[in-house]
Amino acid sequence: MGKYLLKRLGMAIVTIWAIITITFVLMHSVPGNPFANENKNIPEVVYQNLMRKYGLDKPLSEQYVIYLKNIARGNFGESMKSNVETVNEMIARGFPVSAGLGAQALLIALIFGPALGAIAALHQNKGPDYLSMIISIIGVSVPSFVMGSFLIQFLARNVQWIPIGGWGEWRHTILPSIALALMPLAQMSRLMRSSMLEIMGQDYIKTAKSKGLSKATVIMKHAVRNAILPIVSMLGTTVSNLLVGSFVIEKIFGIPGLGMFFTTSIYNRDYTLIMGVTVFYAVILIAMLLIVDIAYMLIDPKIRLTEEGH
Repeated sequence: MGKYLLKRLGMAIVTIWAIITITFVLMHSVPGNPFANENKNIPEVVYQNLMRKYGLDKPLSEQYVIYLKNIARGNFGESMKSNVETVNEMIARGFPVSAGLGAQALLIALIFGPALGAIAALHQNKGPDYLSMIISIIGVSVPSFVMGSFLIQFLARNVQWIPIGGWGEWRHTILPSIALALMPLAQMSRLMRSSMLEIMGQDYIKTAKSKGLSKATVIMKHAVRNAILPIVSMLGTTVSNLLVGSFVIEKIFGIPGLGMFFTTSIYNRDYTLIMGVTVFYAVILIAMLLIVDIAYMLIDPKIRLTEEGH
């Protein structure tokens, strides 16, 4: 297991480096720079000073090396558009909001997704199964930002105690959390249903039933425990989808999270903020994938034996 974790950690470091490099190259491939549009409104001397301050007058190779050194020290630099906060301070202020929203959406998906899938499998081709299929189709087909707009238009305007936008109270999290949670909820439901249907036909389930175990014991102790393994394996990508999806959701609902900073930085071509948020999210998502791998190995002994065999 130790060798496997070291291998995964090495792959994670290489992946983060690749993300940094690709983002850096793509960002500087676009013609112009963050101050090009302002060049007509400011003196040439001021423009040149700004370029020099942020190192944009240096060759790209030198800028790249300097940025790698700064990241290694955990310093994302100064925002090119904000004179008040550094990129580190903006991340520290915005990420807790985004993380709280994503965690709430993930909790909703984890509670209702597997439960809905298990109920559908236990009532195959009956009412609960059809209802689960309808919810799954809607969740997978409708993007989160479309669902958010739909909830604002048809739910918030008719239910006065649910605010349309803003941030500060728990009521402000209801609509964006539901909008974010619906797609992973639908995916978990479909995956749980298919996994449960397969497991309920296995020999060890029949053996458990023949031993006189109650239906609830067979379902919870044997069926659900094994059927939920595929959901554990998809948690890493689920978290990444929630974080990326929150970018647009935060813009729609006016949530002061990191996603709003990121979308604004793209409009303003704020290089340091774009790079800082991208690298920050990359580290978190890769760390989540590593944690999911470890959790999957702990839950399923067969994976541990396979890894030890290598």
